[in-house]
Formats: sequence, C-alpha cells, structure tokens
Amino acid sequence: MSFGRYFEDFEIGQEFEHWPGRTINEADDTWFSLLTMNQHPVHIDAHYAAGAQHGRRLVVGTLVFSIVVGMSVGDISGRAIANLDYSEVKHVGPVFHGDTVYAASRIAGLRESQSKPDRGLVFVESRGFNQRRETILTLKRTVLVPKRPVKTA
Repeated sequence: MSFGRYFEDFEIGQEFEHWPGRTINEADDTWFSLLTMNQHPVHIDAHYAAGAQHGRRLVVGTLVFSIVVGMSVGDISGRAIANLDYSEVKHVGPVFHGDTVYAASRIAGLRESQSKPDRGLVFVESRGFNQRRETILTLKRTVLVPKRPVKTA
C-alpha cells in the first residue's frame, strides 16, 4: 500500500480540498499551549482573554498552522523526502474553541532537482478555513518529493 504522491503526479494549478476537518476543543488548545510553552494569557487564561480584543480565549496560532499542514500530508507530502521551506505564514482570522479547521492546497510550481535527478520540488500554497469557510490562515511551502522509480527488467 502506498501513501502520498510522486513528483510526476503533481500538476501546476492542481487543487486539493483536504478532508476531514478537525474540530479544536479546549483540551487540544490547552495541551498544545503547555507542550510548546506558549504561556500567553490570551490562550490559557479565560478571565484575561475576556478583556482582550476577541473577548474569549484564542486557539494558539501554531496549533492551527500544524493542523493545516497536517491535513495536507495525505495529498501533498505523504512521500516527502523533506519539507524544505515554509514562508508567508499569515494568520488572517481568529480561531476559537469549537471551531472546525479545514484546508485546501494548490500546486503553485514544480521544478526538478538540480542536484539529484530522482526528485523534485513541489511549491504549495495552502489555506486554512473554518466551518463558515472564512479564511483563517494562509501559507506557502516547498516540499522535496521523489520521482516515480524507474522499473527495470
């Protein structure tokens, strides 16, 4: 059984709607805050957050980032040799406990490796959105993916 795609399986402009979504609950967010040592009170202190901009606790942005990237693994990087670059990560909307995160990706570019002929670079643009289809996160990344093995007789 295989998981993921080879370099030749991607096309510029190809789009993926990643599924299923992931509903973030309070425990997910609290544990992630503790594991990553993000002690900002807007994430862990309901009383403090009540007086902040959104009036309630916000989900840690790096958790949202991790979920969006993780949701794309089956479609994009399941065969990856490496995720080489993440760029232009933008948190464009708030995420709260009980929100469901969904994600979609588009192949923005492809380039064969200049140093190793058995692999190529896949340039990906991903978008995270909530249950109301409001964009909450955008990012770009570069994934190093193997080419399909050559069959020998």
